[in-house]
Amino acid sequence: MHDIKMIRENPAAFDAAMARRGLSGISKAVLAIDSERRAAIAKAEAALTERNAASKQVGAAKASGDEAEFERLRALVGEKKAEIAALEEEAKAKDAELREMLMGLPNLPAGDVPDGADEDDNVEIKRWGTPRNFSFTPKEHYELAAVQDGMDFETAAKLSGSRFVVMSGAVARVHRALSQFMLDLHIDKHGLLETNVPVLVREEMMYGTGQLPKFGEDSYKTTDGWWLIPTAEVPLTNIVNGEVIEESTLPRRHVAHTLCFRSEAGSAGRDTSGMLRQHQFEKVEMVSVTHPDDSAAEHDAMTRRAEAVLEALDLPYRTVVLCTGDLGFGMKKTHDIEVWLPGQNMYREISSVSVAGDFQARRMNARFKPAGGGKPEFVHTLNGSGVAVGRCLIAVLENGQNEDGSVTLPAALHPYLGGKTGISAEGKLQ
Repeated sequence: MHDIKMIRENPAAFDAAMARRGLSGISKAVLAIDSERRAAIAKAEAALTERNAASKQVGAAKASGDEAEFERLRALVGEKKAEIAALEEEAKAKDAELREMLMGLPNLPAGDVPDGADEDDNVEIKRWGTPRNFSFTPKEHYELAAVQDGMDFETAAKLSGSRFVVMSGAVARVHRALSQFMLDLHIDKHGLLETNVPVLVREEMMYGTGQLPKFGEDSYKTTDGWWLIPTAEVPLTNIVNGEVIEESTLPRRHVAHTLCFRSEAGSAGRDTSGMLRQHQFEKVEMVSVTHPDDSAAEHDAMTRRAEAVLEALDLPYRTVVLCTGDLGFGMKKTHDIEVWLPGQNMYREISSVSVAGDFQARRMNARFKPAGGGKPEFVHTLNGSGVAVGRCLIAVLENGQNEDGSVTLPAALHPYLGGKTGISAEGKLQ
């Protein structure tokens, strides 16, 4: 959502920013609707002034016995009443049209976001760890002997269709251990507030964080109007929906572990093997709500929190800044963290950490009351995976694999597994 006042005052700057998103001349269409809306409001206000004046004169005409003037004024009052109703309806329709247009426009990229067409133009800003030098050809996670009995795609397909998995035994326990480890790290070391949220939300919450109206096909809607969350970003961010909070309560930093649901529309044929791209998965999600002056620093801090998960698990990764062509709809700037997967011999995304500025706050009407007084201001919102649990499991399995098909697990997980240090080739914790 964009500030219409800013567009009126700086149409060239708005168009220049939108041009970086591949959209040209947007301000002209926006301001044309805004002009029609404001004209209808002005006409309605003028008609109201005329009606009020005529209403005052009706009584005087009646008292003076001027029946003709009385009837003229009474008719005028009726005409103006109808005219006002029509103009208010026109203004209301134009307001809805303007809101719909603004809701469909992406966020303005931050000035330091690199220009580019797609993921090939993203810019690497950090690389950590050295990919392991295997003495054998590493396998992908679903090929490992250690997971053959614990990662069942055939039964999942029988139950639910493609892109689901049934996990059991050691694999299921390591998956659970990863989520617990991530939560404890973010709560105990990073100071985030553990928050348990619903996975079903009202439609207006999806509008608030920008999944609607443009991206409804990417998520699942129930027959009674609820939406299954694509990530805990939706309920966590919308906690401040419609609120005016005290500046002293900022920043607010939440973390939640939830199931997530995505239709994966448009991804047919991509990553169909294994657990990499599924309709149902788990994530540990971080959301921050900050003062506008602090959001850039918070973005960097959130990125470090996500990176710390991978470092603690000794998983090599790289961090990139997304270019304008790869930047998400509602974000000003995004850092993608990509973990090394030896089975694919490449880095794959495991976390996106993004700052939305006031884009989501305007959609949600989420504001804070300045400590020094004055008009409430919009908060800034940020979100990031800390991290995707299933993809982290893949990385742990592939990076820890041994030639005999067993897996050596990171030391950070040992306390969550009763001291067990690996998974045998037979699929047992050992």
